[in-house]
Amino acid sequence: QVQLVESGGGLVQPGGSLRLSCAASGSIFSINAMGWYRQAPGKQRELVAAITSGGSTNYADSVKGRFTISRDNAKNTVYLQMNSLKPEDTAVYYCNARLYLSGATQLADFGSWGQGTQVTVSS
Repeated sequence: QVQLVESGGGLVQPGGSLRLSCAASGSIFSINAMGWYRQAPGKQRELVAAITSGGSTNYADSVKGRFTISRDNAKNTVYLQMNSLKPEDTAVYYCNARLYLSGATQLADFGSWGQGTQVTVSS
């Protein structure tokens, strides 16, 4: 029904930057909110940042001031600009979309949990 395709991960040195993208496609009527999660080895998955269709954002305390989430509503795409990266940012990053499917009256959540993109911050 809905596919979330990510891109932009990789290996970067501490202090460097990366930009992640996630495009949603399928039987989508409208997207309410999109977000980024991450999971490091041995740790629970955590919310990194989220953005509503109106542009309201929220961030995990650990990334405030360094990461910026944005979206292109026309392209059903969410971005995560990550600056001043630290080794503790190393994780698999996943995107999530809360949306209305075509013909649906209730919101549904979809995530790229089976895919994700690896971000490794290391010298």
